[in-house]
Amino acid sequence: MSSENLVEISHLRYAYGEREVLKDINLVIPRGRVVAVLGSSGCGKSTLLKLIGGQEKPAGGQVSVDGDIVHRLDYDGLYRLRRKMGMMFQESGLFSDLSVYDNIAFPMREHTDLPEAMIRDLVLMKLHAVGLRGAHGMMTGELSGGMSRRVALARAIALDPMLIMYDEPFAGLDPISLNVIANIIRRLNDALGVTSIVVTYDIAESLKVVDYVYFINDGGVVAHGPTAEMVRSEHPFVHQFVHGEPHGPVRFHYPARDLQLDMGLGVATPARA
Repeated sequence: MSSENLVEISHLRYAYGEREVLKDINLVIPRGRVVAVLGSSGCGKSTLLKLIGGQEKPAGGQVSVDGDIVHRLDYDGLYRLRRKMGMMFQESGLFSDLSVYDNIAFPMREHTDLPEAMIRDLVLMKLHAVGLRGAHGMMTGELSGGMSRRVALARAIALDPMLIMYDEPFAGLDPISLNVIANIIRRLNDALGVTSIVVTYDIAESLKVVDYVYFINDGGVVAHGPTAEMVRSEHPFVHQFVHGEPHGPVRFHYPARDLQLDMGLGVATPARA
């Protein structure tokens, strides 16, 4: 019998050279839920998705997806696991020299032996689910930002994955497109019975559609819980992040020497956040 958790991450560590981004990450993603991973830019959210998908290997700890420890899989095993994952990339990641139709058909042609007639029906169904069936003949360069995101979403669900990962799905969108994408994520998750991980720093939209939230800061999980509970939380980091306050644990300035010393004035000024 399969575990109730599709993704289990324990004591995960990862570094870019000398800079340790993820220091001790522990979290679980239950099957059928929409879970958000929130944190400021550069905290390692996108890196976490790469570790789940096997694009990177951890420096320590492990990531388990559907019972498989990802970094221990051989090439064929990782390939099979990735067939059960869908990914909506931060910049959409569409093939610029292919039409909208062929972008959606690509994973079907690559990973299945389905006849073209069936692929056609499936492509139109996926595009219909995101409201873009009528745009199937357009080239990606003709799409608006919001339309590109929806096409990327249609491609992410092309093979009916068990897990869909969204890397900053709301970035750069106008309010209408942003709301549409958020609602589609929720609706598709419930209709397809999949599990979704939403990595973002857009607190307002993500909290409308997710079931559970993890907050990452300084390389670790600083708080987590059901969405409603996190909205009411008085945890200093969560409160600052949810309400967008300028002062708190999250500092605007990257750690550096005192400005006066760097300017050669030789007089240190009192430290400020």
